[in-house]
Amino acid sequence: MTTQPQPGVPLVSGAAGKGFSSFTRRHPLPVFYLLAFFISWGGMAAILSAGHLTVTWAAAALPAGPAAAGVSLTALLYGRTGLRELGTRLRQWRVGPRWYLFALLTGPIVMATTAALVSMMFPGYYAGTTTLEGTAAIILGGLLVGLAVGILEELGWTGFALPRLRRRYGILLTGLIMALLWGTWHYPMFADSTDPSGAMPNAVIVAVFLFAWLPPFRVLMVWVYDRTGSLPLAMLMHAPLSAGAFINSFMASGTATGMAVLMPALLWGAAFWTIVAVVFLVKARRLRDANP
Repeated sequence: MTTQPQPGVPLVSGAAGKGFSSFTRRHPLPVFYLLAFFISWGGMAAILSAGHLTVTWAAAALPAGPAAAGVSLTALLYGRTGLRELGTRLRQWRVGPRWYLFALLTGPIVMATTAALVSMMFPGYYAGTTTLEGTAAIILGGLLVGLAVGILEELGWTGFALPRLRRRYGILLTGLIMALLWGTWHYPMFADSTDPSGAMPNAVIVAVFLFAWLPPFRVLMVWVYDRTGSLPLAMLMHAPLSAGAFINSFMASGTATGMAVLMPALLWGAAFWTIVAVVFLVKARRLRDANP
């Protein structure tokens, strides 16, 4: 547990009184998450109710939730001072090159390696496209979606929620709490995920898609932010993960059944948890060396 001040958390006393503003000052995190879920899920439901769009396209409304909740609560709680401080954090680009390499390459390397393994284990899992232009369009679309999603989501998750959780909890527990809520927040995107053969229950598929790999990656994101204090770096770390998931979904043939349906997410999770273990083992060794 840590009690040290964290970037992005101006110290505001719990104001007495009644009303939404006073309640929010006393309970900023619950209000933030409730507001983020309401905006995201409500926006997606409104788009779907209007017809014409599939769940995949309606999900474009989801990232607006954490961004809008984070910025609006920052303005409500801290006014112009808080918004200026948020702007300052958005300009925090000066971190070591190794952090950029880790943030930008961890997700893509894991996902590309996994795709190669899945292709060998389950030939035909990836249908690909018939043209080079089609493949390029999917990759470009993934990059654009990933960048937009990374910026909007982390404006709320890392910009608002993470520093407040880190004032109370360590890196691992902060990451796990955020990941549980983060995965749940994604539920509408994966609620209809099925196994074409019916062999794998829907509940298992959804649970694996949401919680097999997002928790370890969020722990890594918390660790990177803890070491750098860079909000843009968090956005850049999120972007290739979303891009990779987008590309994977569009390149998949949709004919996989049984364990093949789960394999990419399970392998992502195994790889990310391995990286988490290495990070914490190295950290523990350095602490022992510094305090023999």
